[in-house]
Amino acid sequence: QVQLVESGGGLVQPGGSLRLSCTASEARGRSLDFYGVGWFRQVPGQGREGISCISMSTGNTLYADSVKGRFTISRDSAKNTVYLQMNDLKPEDTAVYYCAAVWGKIAIMSYEYDHWGQGTQVTVSS
Repeated sequence: QVQLVESGGGLVQPGGSLRLSCTASEARGRSLDFYGVGWFRQVPGQGREGISCISMSTGNTLYADSVKGRFTISRDSAKNTVYLQMNDLKPEDTAVYYCAAVWGKIAIMSYEYDHWGQGTQVTVSS
């Protein structure tokens, strides 16, 4: 019922910045205010790691320890869009980044989410 599209990935040098966007839509046109939206990342052969999440209604947020102080999640509820501002990027941040949505909660664990985008590649390399 929920479709998610990520954008903004690319190649950046260590210490640089990127801003990812996730635009969500509901096929029946219902409000997404009750959803939580999260950002996750995955390296081939590894599990999907939770990065940050936000309530579309309240703006409450959660962050993984690995990105606190460097990444900031935000949302524009009117546009059904969530952003991930990534600063001071490191090579270990290289991954495919996904956004996901779940009704009625915010959660940092991937298994809590029902709806997923297709991902956008972020590569941090010198």
